[in-house]
This record gives sequence, structure tokens and C-alpha cells, in this order.
Amino acid sequence: MSDHEQQLLHQIRSILKHEEQILGRQQVLLQLKQAILDEVDIGQMVDLVASDPALAANLIWRGNLVLRSWSPTKKLRSLKEALIRLGQVNIYRYAFSFYLKSNLEGLAAPYDKLAKGYWALNESIAAEAVDALEALGDSDISPDEVQTLGLFSLFGQIMTLSAASVLSRRTGETVPPAALKKIIDNHQQQLTLLALSSVGLDADLQIELLIAFDQMPATVAQSPGVVLKPILRKKGIR
Repeated sequence: MSDHEQQLLHQIRSILKHEEQILGRQQVLLQLKQAILDEVDIGQMVDLVASDPALAANLIWRGNLVLRSWSPTKKLRSLKEALIRLGQVNIYRYAFSFYLKSNLEGLAAPYDKLAKGYWALNESIAAEAVDALEALGDSDISPDEVQTLGLFSLFGQIMTLSAASVLSRRTGETVPPAALKKIIDNHQQQLTLLALSSVGLDADLQIELLIAFDQMPATVAQSPGVVLKPILRKKGIR
């Protein structure tokens, strides 16, 4: 790695350590994190999520996306139903992924198109993972945990491009795409795990991603990471 690439990697890592530099101050997300820590009741959780109608609609949609595969005749018709079914961990994971995707619209070129491409692949991976879980038949694994894990499988790449956009606006210079691609290709797992730990997402998500990346042995025969691993391997994401 050249001195310039090493400096670029250092700058990106520094930005990744500060969530607000990438996502801004997402008030609902901050309040949601605190509400989960405070173990508020479902009524308060519904009111909090409902304060952002776009987020509320997204959580209902995400819940139904999985439910259709498992119970075609069932449908979540209210936000309260969706939040009860999802549980606190998945609520926060989905909410974070929602704001992360929304943030892609504001990225500078050429990072916006690249990040949106990674996001489309993310969605494809998540859908394949849910299908793979369904193919296993009787399983105690939560399909929402599998879907959320899939949605974070390219988290490092997307956050790195977001950080490059921040850096570009800050310096007024475009980060060379070739140098950025080299960093992503050579450090994708490390950047994903750094970004996950920096933004305070739950430890189970990080552990299952390590399993999916084949960086940690699974302690049980079936887990979300075990389901995701062959999909990432097939797509060359290791």
C-alpha cells in the first residue's frame, strides 16, 4: 500500500469512528437507542417510531417482507403489530439500515452510485439469506435476524464510501476511485467490523458477521451467520 493509500485509509477509519459525521444527528435513531436501553413499554416505542412516518412505514414493510415467505396468509397491519413481532434488537437494526440507505441520496458523486450499487447487492444478499433459512425447514432462527444480518453484510463498503464523500466535501478533492476500491477490496471485513463497533450496533450482529465472514467458528449448528456464510462465499465476499 502506498503512503497516499495508507493516509486515505487512516482518514476513512477516523471518520468511521464518528457516526454523526456520516449519518448526521438522526434524532429518532438516538431516541430509539435510549428507549431500548431504558426498556420502555410498547406504547412509548410505537409513539417514538411513529414520529417518523417514513421509518414506521419501512418497519411494517420489512416485517411483511419476511412474513410473506413464512406465513403468506398473514400480514402486519399496524405499527404496534410490527414492533411486537420484530423485537427491540431488530427494530434498531432495521431503523439504522433505513437511515443509512436514506443517507445515500445525499452522497457526493461518484460515491452515491457506487454506494447504491452495494446497497442493491445488500438487499439481494438479505433476500437470499431468508430464502436459505426457509429451505432449512423447521428452525428456531429468527428470519428477521437473518434479514438484518444480510443488510449489514456490506456495511463496511457502504460506510467507507459515505466516509469518502464526507472527506471529499471537507477537502474539496475527489478521493481517487482506484485507491478507494483497493482499500475496500483489501480491508472490507475490517472496515465493516470497525464501522459496526463505532456505531454501537449489538454484539450479536458483530459475532454473527464474523461467523459469516468465516473469521470465527460457529458454536451451534445453525445460526444467522451460518445461514449467511455460503451466500457471501458464493458472491466472493470474504
